[in-house]
Amino acid sequence: MDFSIAQLQKVIRDTYDSKDRRRGVEGTFMWFMEEVGELATALRSGTVREQEEEFADVLAWLATIANIAGVDLDAAVQRKYGTGCPGCRQVPCVCAQAEKP
Repeated sequence: MDFSIAQLQKVIRDTYDSKDRRRGVEGTFMWFMEEVGELATALRSGTVREQEEEFADVLAWLATIANIAGVDLDAAVQRKYGTGCPGCRQVPCVCAQAEKP
């Protein structure tokens, strides 16, 4: 089954919302950062399977933070990136390499 961002956010909300709200955004953010660290380790020296699991964890914790904060990730991503690069508005991006994004 393919997951859209909206479906992922709903699955996370349906599965963990009570726990997540009790923990709050600050506690949840700390878990998110721990998962980012685990992803960094997996990218440096992990197997492809370990990398996949850490990417999934980071995405799930990001969806959790968005749920607690009341942010619709699907809508936010569409608004920011739906027409291409937020800087130059091109696909592919033609911004200078030193520029963000």
